[in-house]
Amino acid sequence: MRIDRVELRHIKMILVSPFVTSMGTEYDEEHIIVRVDAEGVTGWGESVAEGTPFYSYETVPTAWHILQDFLIPSILGKDIKNVDEAIAAYAKVRGHMMAKAGLEAALWDAFAKTQNISLSKMLGGVRDKVDVGVSIGIQDSVPHLIKKVEGYLAEGYGRIKIKIAPGLDLQFVEALRKEFPDTLLQVDANSAYTLDHIGLFKKMDGYNLQLIEQPLGYEDIYDHSKLQRELKTAICLDESIHSLDDTRAAIELGSCRVINIKPGRVGGFTESKLIHDYCASKNIPVWHGGMLESGIGRAGNVALASLPNFTMPGDISASKRYYKEDIVDPEFVVNPDGTMTVPTGPGIGVEVNMKMLEKVTVKSLAFKA
Repeated sequence: MRIDRVELRHIKMILVSPFVTSMGTEYDEEHIIVRVDAEGVTGWGESVAEGTPFYSYETVPTAWHILQDFLIPSILGKDIKNVDEAIAAYAKVRGHMMAKAGLEAALWDAFAKTQNISLSKMLGGVRDKVDVGVSIGIQDSVPHLIKKVEGYLAEGYGRIKIKIAPGLDLQFVEALRKEFPDTLLQVDANSAYTLDHIGLFKKMDGYNLQLIEQPLGYEDIYDHSKLQRELKTAICLDESIHSLDDTRAAIELGSCRVINIKPGRVGGFTESKLIHDYCASKNIPVWHGGMLESGIGRAGNVALASLPNFTMPGDISASKRYYKEDIVDPEFVVNPDGTMTVPTGPGIGVEVNMKMLEKVTVKSLAFKA
């Protein structure tokens, strides 16, 4: 498949409501949409680098620079036989996983379309529906949080995850467990705590949480092993896991019992599959995280989550959870049974709404062979 053209679009989509975490408050989401045109086929991907360096060192400008000056030139005008060959072409670029993931996703979509199969099938998916949950930002009061949870449960979500931060944690867990004793419940700290908070997390052991996500440092693996030894509740690592090597280290050290896989964080679907397969071999369950993607990125997430070891509900919420109008048709919805249907059309299985894409585009740049 000859890579004839690649286009980058910096998009900015306004959130339906502010999203508050221990890292700050988000009012909009900035990502990069990657389009690859090859021999009459168009593939779409999304780089989830954000406008700020609070989740990752990568930002929209850094990812744009890496894509424009290194990744795209390595494949433009070349005949690429498969995704692995493209990855090999830019393998000497260290790090910048979100930039790589955006381009790789577009290539996966294009190759799946050339074979007239769904991305799910090409990745090795085995489900036509995936279990989904919802992530709720830090609320200003317990009553507001309970009202939010009631609304999402009514929409069909089978798992609730709440963001926490020091001083905004145990009181919310206690209230939710009292109000919703049987609901699958997770907490996500986004690296806001230290080992000095062991006592707090031991208290959380009494509330039947499905897991505690990334309580300690965003690159830490070792201290998490100390914390996990003290808890009955499973720790899940997110920000600490950038590769299969990180996954192996975390599992061998006993730093977690669950892994959150985000293609953007680990460099794309290829590395995600390696992590998925390794975790399966070690009986470690995985689930799919979210980065407030548009429908383009969300389509890829749903496809990946259809693989067999994604046994826990993922952060793959409906389009309307974050945006009044998405940039794909049809938009993603949650089924009454708490699942999301995996697209079966070629590639990502949804059509890009070009009118809406133009509306949210801040700038664009095309590269032709």
